[in-house]
Amino acid sequence: MNLKSNEPFWLLKNGLLASYPSLKSNESCDVLIVGGGITGSLIAHQMMKDGYNTIVIDKRELCNGSTSATTSMLQYEIDVPLYELIEKIGEKGAALSYKACSDAIDSIEKLTKLIRSDAGFKRKKSLYYASKKKDAEWLKKEFEARKNAGFDVKWLSADKVLEQFGFENTFGGILSKQGASIDAFQFAHELFIHNVKKGLKIFDKTEMAAVEYHKGFNLVTVESGFQIKAKKIIYCIGYESKNLIHENFVNLKSTYAVVSEIDKDKFKNIDSTLVWNTDDPYLYMRTTDDGRLLMGGEDEDFYNAEKRDAILDKKEKRIIKNLKRIKPDYQFYPDFVWAGTFGETKDGLPYISEHEKFKNSYFVLGFGGNGITFSVTGMEMASLFMKNKKHPLSRYFKFGR
Repeated sequence: MNLKSNEPFWLLKNGLLASYPSLKSNESCDVLIVGGGITGSLIAHQMMKDGYNTIVIDKRELCNGSTSATTSMLQYEIDVPLYELIEKIGEKGAALSYKACSDAIDSIEKLTKLIRSDAGFKRKKSLYYASKKKDAEWLKKEFEARKNAGFDVKWLSADKVLEQFGFENTFGGILSKQGASIDAFQFAHELFIHNVKKGLKIFDKTEMAAVEYHKGFNLVTVESGFQIKAKKIIYCIGYESKNLIHENFVNLKSTYAVVSEIDKDKFKNIDSTLVWNTDDPYLYMRTTDDGRLLMGGEDEDFYNAEKRDAILDKKEKRIIKNLKRIKPDYQFYPDFVWAGTFGETKDGLPYISEHEKFKNSYFVLGFGGNGITFSVTGMEMASLFMKNKKHPLSRYFKFGR
């Protein structure tokens, strides 16, 4: 019997990996991290590495927000193509942003080795194929932009895509050497556990209610009434930052994903490749570390969670229909189906920056398909922020850009 669920696959696969107490006393720290997802785990790791007394709070159980719904495709490619990003922010900023995401994949691999992770990190190539004939022209322009920026890419004709991957009805594509996948839910938990052993304090089911700004510190009151005195606050709250910052800086989107067992005899090189296409919204797929096929897409504007979840069946059918275009002979049997919410910015870039309305504070907001890799860049940027230094990407990732 097939199990269909509106609970994300990662939650059901991993179960409860760790639990933490809620805040039941007043605390003080150098750094308070608000948000206990993959971004919060990475920033907490950096703060502990830098020697700061650090506390993490989350209003849910750890990693039960967007981290539980992510597809965990680790790509250097940003949602806005490189040639378009060059037109928006200039060649230097665009190349730096893409390179930062590429370097982040290498950094994640090093981190998984450092903490002896079992989260299934795996190096993969990335295939970005043209799903319509008219898309091939701009995709070739994108190929040239990446090649000129120094990325290891190859152009594959439609015949080569068919030969190497068994995908029909494409119009060529870019094959990139750099890419990877991981179970971000498990990896985030592993990072938290690693740092708790080093003195990190974590309080889940602890929601921030108010912040008082003082010279040299902030006083955070949580819903239970207890307080945390922190020299700095780093917000790692993803799309929920819309509830805190009342500006139109990000558009919320609903996205959908399905997971199934896979007949590997009918796919070629799927275990070693991330796949996505030029549709808008685009289709993407990857295998999981336990040998399943994960597909997603069908993004649309987010209105509310009820409406998002009500059309799960409809979106599932459309995702499978899109797969049929390139694998017409393949029968896909969904085991898990879920929906999530993410943020999309006008230039595909994150917000990793101070904000004039929040003193002694910093935001690390990944957004888009590169939320995890942007968060790794955020580690370096937050480390410099704590030392009152700037990062080369600060001007491109700031609020009000």
